[in-house]
Amino acid sequence: MNTGVRITAFAAALAAAFGTAYGVGKGIDPVVENAAPAAHGTHGRTSPAPEEGGGQTAHASAPAAGLEISENGYTLDLATPRVPAGERTTLRFTVRDAGHRAVTAYRREHGEELHLILVSRDLTTYRHVHPERAADGTWSTPVELPRAGGYRVFADFTPAREGAGGLTLGADLAVPGRYKPRELPAPAATARAGGYEVELAGTLRPGRASGLTLRVSRDGRPVTDLEPYLGAYGHLVALRSGDLAYLHVHPEGEPGDGATRPGPAVSFTATAPSTGTYRLFLDFRHEGRVHTAAFTVRAGAPGAAERPSGTGEGHSDGHGR
Repeated sequence: MNTGVRITAFAAALAAAFGTAYGVGKGIDPVVENAAPAAHGTHGRTSPAPEEGGGQTAHASAPAAGLEISENGYTLDLATPRVPAGERTTLRFTVRDAGHRAVTAYRREHGEELHLILVSRDLTTYRHVHPERAADGTWSTPVELPRAGGYRVFADFTPAREGAGGLTLGADLAVPGRYKPRELPAPAATARAGGYEVELAGTLRPGRASGLTLRVSRDGRPVTDLEPYLGAYGHLVALRSGDLAYLHVHPEGEPGDGATRPGPAVSFTATAPSTGTYRLFLDFRHEGRVHTAAFTVRAGAPGAAERPSGTGEGHSDGHGR
């Protein structure tokens, strides 16, 4: 191929790449902060400390969580930017402060200093793990990702520094190899996870708090003895398709409060940061094992029913310390 042809081909490819990025950006609406937090607490971006945010409140408008690698002076330093497909390997990272020092003091949230979420860009592979921290501030956890492709890592934590709020920082993770993206599962009201069936009711609304209720059953019988997992009967993570904006909410009530029952229903209050399609991942524990039920939900779709859509593929692995 002569030089002129090579330059023309490169320019065409570059134009196509920018055109795709522009199309994705145009397809995402502006985002807004949660109108009301879940009763049990909401993870993700919170208000900055007063000295950092100029008095911003929890109800002020702010970008969605997980889209930035640095925020409020903290940076997610991913020491393992790529891992092999289908092999158990160790993922390492550090959270650094504004002076590039490794952070070694965290507040415990739901029994852990830091929650780590790994998800594929096509939202079909999901892991929620809890890494171990060394004395020098380096975090590490074993991971095994099944397929090649692009992944996103979310570190969800609260620094122990006085006045610091909760943060969710995100970084890209590559799994080299031949990659064929999967289609996002179509909406459905139920999902299966390790022999369990989970039914989703409620509507995810953009910019407005709304209730979501998930009911767990097995072999057609309601599960009424869910076990606490990280201090709750269920945890819910929502990711927006396209840019993977992150929303982590917890259920209303908690074990031992005298009012919250251990199933079959686990209720949440959540707010979508914008209209669009989201992937919801419910973690719950029963008989000593954690399971994950996955749903696809459309927020703000015209004529959306009060009973939102979920999807059918769940998981029983993807958790660990």
